[in-house]
Amino acid sequence: MSTMASEPEEVTAKQVDQTETPLESLASICTVLAIGLFVMTFVFQNYEIPSASMTQTLLIGDHVLVDRTSFAPPTKWAPFVHYRDVHRGDVIVFYKPNPETPDLFLVKRAIGIPGDRIHLRNGIVYLNGVEQNEPQAGKPSADGDPQHAYNPYRDDFPDVPPGPMESGEVTASWALDLPNHIQNGDLVVPPGMVFAMGDNRTESLDGRYWGFVPRQNIVGRPLFVYWSFETPADQIEKTSMGDRLSFMAHILIHFFDETRWRRTFHIIR
Repeated sequence: MSTMASEPEEVTAKQVDQTETPLESLASICTVLAIGLFVMTFVFQNYEIPSASMTQTLLIGDHVLVDRTSFAPPTKWAPFVHYRDVHRGDVIVFYKPNPETPDLFLVKRAIGIPGDRIHLRNGIVYLNGVEQNEPQAGKPSADGDPQHAYNPYRDDFPDVPPGPMESGEVTASWALDLPNHIQNGDLVVPPGMVFAMGDNRTESLDGRYWGFVPRQNIVGRPLFVYWSFETPADQIEKTSMGDRLSFMAHILIHFFDETRWRRTFHIIR
């Protein structure tokens, strides 16, 4: 009888011993946060598409997950990580090569790697003398939109030097440096650089306007869209706190009816 009476007390004692103390709970939470912070800082990063320069591949309001490891320099402490260099056709995320905006992230497609020879004819890319089949790329057209009309500098690059239409769009440093990289009508990509352009070629301020992307500026490649929300094209220009709070409220109200659900987990190629 005495043995049976003592069993509930033993069970209760074991349950008490298995209960986490507040300090242990805090330590667990800190561990999870530290791992999450490491992953989001060094492995993956989220990024929002603010402009139409990559339409149709990426839309304004797409939120993408960026792989930060594949293009990073190989390290001995993580030999299991898949490292590789940038390939032609990769969609890349990088710091804009412009001293005036050193912290600005851009998303474009890598068109040429070191040694490649590039030129455009009526918006069509020729890589090392071969016309490229790029169904995703926007080309000049007579659809009534002035932005889509043929532009000699933009669409026959680099044959035509920048003129009055490109004033304020072509950086001064690139206007001076561009002739140094032209050989027989082709732009030749120098060592350590990548030439990148947006898929929406008629609306993309890309390498044609500010030059090459230094390899060290490339931080990763977007993998997939994890959320997409219908966002006005001019939202990027609304930087005041009032505008931001207003759009956040708009998202809360219209989360379900203005989320592009079909783009969830859309793979970026």
